[in-house]
Formats: sequence, C-alpha cells, structure tokens
Amino acid sequence: PRRRSSGPGWRCEWRRIPEKRWYSSWAPEFLKKGLRHIWPEERTITWKELIAELDKAMQMPGWTNAWTMPIKTRIDMLSTGIRTPIGVKIFGNDLGEIERIGMELEKSLSPIPGTRSVYSDRNTGGFFVDIIPDRPKIARYGLTMQDVQDVIEAAIGGMPIEVTIEGRNRFSINVRYPRHLRENIERLKQVLVPLPKDDTKASPGSISTMGFVIPEGGAGIPLGEIADVRIASGPPMIRDENGMLVGYVYVDIDQNQRDIGGYVKEAREVVAKQIQIPPGYYLKWTGQYELLEVMAKRMKVVIPITFLLIIIMLYLNFRNFTETCIVLASVPFALVGSIWLMYFLGYNYSTATLVGIIALVGLAAQTGIVMILYLDHAYERRKKAGKIRDLNDIIWAHMEGTVMRVRPKLMTVGTTAMGLVPLLWATGTGADVMKRIAAPMVGGLISSTFLTLEIIPVVYTYWRLWQIKQEKKKTATAPTQVDS
Repeated sequence: PRRRSSGPGWRCEWRRIPEKRWYSSWAPEFLKKGLRHIWPEERTITWKELIAELDKAMQMPGWTNAWTMPIKTRIDMLSTGIRTPIGVKIFGNDLGEIERIGMELEKSLSPIPGTRSVYSDRNTGGFFVDIIPDRPKIARYGLTMQDVQDVIEAAIGGMPIEVTIEGRNRFSINVRYPRHLRENIERLKQVLVPLPKDDTKASPGSISTMGFVIPEGGAGIPLGEIADVRIASGPPMIRDENGMLVGYVYVDIDQNQRDIGGYVKEAREVVAKQIQIPPGYYLKWTGQYELLEVMAKRMKVVIPITFLLIIIMLYLNFRNFTETCIVLASVPFALVGSIWLMYFLGYNYSTATLVGIIALVGLAAQTGIVMILYLDHAYERRKKAGKIRDLNDIIWAHMEGTVMRVRPKLMTVGTTAMGLVPLLWATGTGADVMKRIAAPMVGGLISSTFLTLEIIPVVYTYWRLWQIKQEKKKTATAPTQVDS
C-alpha cells in the first residue's frame, strides 16, 4: 500500500477494517488503549478481501469478472493467448460444435471450489448483411460480377477517392450513399446497379460517376432484383491454430484458495465425467497452467541433475560413499521444515518454491559437510594417538567434534538465515516471488540444523563403531606368522 504524509503522521491509503483481538471482548477501555499499540484492533484490508468485495459489488447480467493485474494480463496474453490464469482451447472443425462444448464447460467448471468466473467465447453471435448475387439474373441484364461488386463497394461500403492534407494531418475522402439510403434491408434492396454503357446509350443528359453511367431519369436495376440481400448470423471472429478452428474458455480462480495445478487436475476429472467430446475435437488446457507444465518438464531434468552433481561433489570431497550418504540424510529433514513453513505461510507449489527447494538442498549439504569435517578431524586425531578402543572413546572424540564446534556450525546457518529471513516481510516489487524462494530455505535450515547437531553425530558414531568391530574381526581371524 502507498503511504502519504497528510495530517499528523504517515497514513496508509488502503481502507482499514476492524479485527477482534484476544482482549476485545473483556478488557476495559483504559487497558485497551495500551494493548492497541501491540495488537491493533484494526488492520489494512487484504488483496483477497478487496477482490471479494469488488466481485460481489460488480455482478451485472451479461458480464463476467476476471480480476488480475494489467501488466500481468498483457504478459499472459502475449505468451499463451489467454488473459486469465487458466484457459481451455477447444479445437475442432465446426464453430457451432465448438461453441456448444464451450457452454458445457461453463456449466461444468463453475461449481468447482475456487472458481471465480468461467466465460466461453461465443463463436456464432455476430449479425451480418449478406449480399448473394444471382448469376443468371446478372447475365440476363448484361452485367458482370465486377459491376455488382463495384456498386456494393462504392455505394454501400464506401470508396476512398482522394486524400486531403491539412497541415501535418492527412484525411481520406470516402464517397458512399447517405445513411438513410442504406440503414435497413429494404433500402439496400433499392440501390441501383447501372446498366452497361452500351445498353444505356448514354445521352448528353446522362450522369457519369465513378465509372457508372446512369441514364437521365435514373434508369438502373435495383440490387434486390439481381441479388439476395438478407441478415445472417455468423462468427464475430474466427480463430484458428494448428490448422484447426479454435474457441477459448477463460477461467479465473482464487489463487489464494487453490493452486493452478491442483485446480486443473480436478477440472480435468470433472470434464471427463460430464462432457462428451466428439471425434475430431479435443481440449488443450493453457494459460499459466501451460507454463506450469513446461516448468514441470524442465524440473524433471534439472532436479535429478542437481542431486547428481551434489552427490558427485560430496564423494570427491570425502572419498567415502558412507559419509556422502550421511550428509545426504540431512536433505529429507530439510524438506520437512520447508514444507511446514510453506504450509503455515499458505504458499502453494510453484516455480519459485521449487527454486528455493533446489537451493535448500545445497544449503543442507553445506551444514552436513561442516559437521562431518569436524567429526573426521577429531576422530582421526584421537585414532593416531591410540585413544580409540571402544564406544566410549568414539563418543568422546565426537564430543570434541560436535559440542566444541557448535558456534561455527550455528554461525554457518545463522549468517545464511539472516540474509533470507528479511525477505519474508518484504513488500516491494517482486516480493511475492522472493518470499516463495526464501520460505523453503528458511524452514529447511531450521530443521536441517536440528538434524546436523543431533542426529548426524549419532549415525556417525555407530558407523565408526561398526568400522572398529570389523577391524577387530579381521585382526582376530588373520593367520599368525611363525618363525622357523
């Protein structure tokens, strides 16, 4: 929200609404005055509440609402051809059948939870004046199709004959019949089509305009005598893609209530049950969902490659597959924290959250590496000194590598968190995207820190104990060399 400094102090321009607090029902007024500074009893209206009120107030017959940002609408229109978050393209060969399917989609999708509005383009709702020449009659009067078309273009449609220049402006001069001679069907039928020059035998009193010769007295053939003039319905606009006719269905959803992927999945199931698509016709879900599908395909490649690169780098660092697996064990715990924080913040699955999760995998591996390195150094140092004999010796070595090194590990996590947490309160341009990138990283750091400090040392300890036992077994079973 914007702020302005009119009056005693800064004031928000967004409307404020009352909000009940834990003390609103029982606290006396003198106590409320102090508590309001910490827990105000009013707050700024949210975007979701504002859209809900606007949608309720703007319900008009024949109109469908689709609430979005102007720039976002243009970007969506340029990238997918659909102005709303979700759209359905109906491909087929008959506009009437495409319109019927679109109207059935309106009825089927409207009851789905999270749907704000559904609107299907009407493909056959336009009205046109059709002039269909009768070729035998035209030939009977010695006319040609070009003669009739010239009259329709010049007298009814308007023909540009000159351009006038006024300063830096240019205006075309069009000539056609006045409105009262072409405002209805009966008038159009009375438009005269001049006979050919040879047949009219133009006299000195004849009128010659735009290539037509009309004898004195206004001789000519009415257009209604040689053509069928009628009003016909047809498509106001014809769209085609991939060599087929196409109709659009615009679907606007409440993205605070439903995510696009989950909505389309449910909508597909509803459409498959309720609508029978004829052979030769098919549906294509588009809009932001189309971009989501492209992103999902890319992530199926990017995420495995990311994990593979992390595993390779960990193995090159430790030269030990077991330690690599122990570090990777922090990843599931990190994902638990990220999912919980996104749940509490109300964030849905999106490209931004996936980017945050990918970055989180690297951060989780980083904290695990720091812990394993300190444990390795403490263990190897005591082992060289001959102080590793049983489980208690291993535990004391790991105490040195964990408890004595808590501060550097917490600083590694803390410095990263300090750079990410402020993004959760950001309100500027691009804040919506940055919040969804930072949220899984912050939540994952918290849970992975617990794993790093509590669980990894335990797993590492029992792994080293297993190694000592294996070494003792090999020593006990090794043949004793006897001197001869």
